[in-house]
Amino acid sequence: MPSNRDAFDFGPYLRSHIRTVPDWPTPGVQFRDITPLLQDPKVFRVLIDAFVHRYMDPALRPDVVAGLDARGFILGAVVAYELNIGFVPIRKKGKLPFTTVQETYELEYGSATVELHTDAVKTGDKVLLIDDLIATGGTMMAGKKLLEKLGARVTEGAAIVDLPELGGSAKLRGAGLPLFTLVDFAGH
Repeated sequence: MPSNRDAFDFGPYLRSHIRTVPDWPTPGVQFRDITPLLQDPKVFRVLIDAFVHRYMDPALRPDVVAGLDARGFILGAVVAYELNIGFVPIRKKGKLPFTTVQETYELEYGSATVELHTDAVKTGDKVLLIDDLIATGGTMMAGKKLLEKLGARVTEGAAIVDLPELGGSAKLRGAGLPLFTLVDFAGH
């Protein structure tokens, strides 16, 4: 495993650029808006570098990055580009044009389905699964299951923000998925 001895703590810097929008999309929710991280070129570079520097380590280097629809595409594509490896989108149902595998997961009020092209990864590929935020963990768990259906091994789940009180990170770790997040927010 890589040493964190010399690692810079990106969390406080990035946290200061995450906007909290109260009562959105419903009353009582504190929405953690990451768009300010993307709008400022210096902040965006720090954000991407936080992931890239971690995954340049030979012990953690993936063969491919998989990004979850939709903000995971923004992060994942840039991280994959910087690591000089491929990028795979995991999309909402009905958005991919080729043969797919599907995984349905539960939401607070209903369910959702995500898909992955059947030729997106090869058996044995080490995959970094990335999204902007971990809340209940349902989307990331569905992405993990899709990749595993195709024989890949998800080596780590990564996100900018963890909302630990919603239980997603504990659920994902309990399912054997190591996680790397940059900022934790109490509450939701």
